[in-house]
Amino acid sequence: MQKTLKTLLVSTLLISSAFSVAHAQPTTPSPAKNAVATPDNAIMLTVFLKHDQSRSLPELKTQLEKQGYYEAFPPEGVEVVSWNTVMGIGQIVTLRFPASRLIEVNLAFERTAWGSFKTEFYPTYDAKAIALAERDRVLKQRTAQ
Repeated sequence: MQKTLKTLLVSTLLISSAFSVAHAQPTTPSPAKNAVATPDNAIMLTVFLKHDQSRSLPELKTQLEKQGYYEAFPPEGVEVVSWNTVMGIGQIVTLRFPASRLIEVNLAFERTAWGSFKTEFYPTYDAKAIALAERDRVLKQRTAQ
């Protein structure tokens, strides 16, 4: 009796799971590949591409080429704010793009950069105007005293 009940329960769960998966609506919209960054939808992302120091540069470049890195990164329409080589680390790239394209940007790294680079991602914002305004405020305060 217990074995029959267990079998029936497992069968019911499997059938309901299959039905749910077959009729499920996607929970996230597909990224809009032609979305353009605007002040109210843009995000900036700084990426550390730490190169595998146990391998030579020609080896790393060959792997990147084989994986399609140079074709896939950066994705079309993603703005490269800065791209620097940092000795002892690798490359640090800051990108600006619509938030809806985050998955696309992430997949470009996962599919083409891993193996040659270890990646670290940091949400970023431009604080230059804020920092300069704060500096000006302090300097004006000092001269007023």
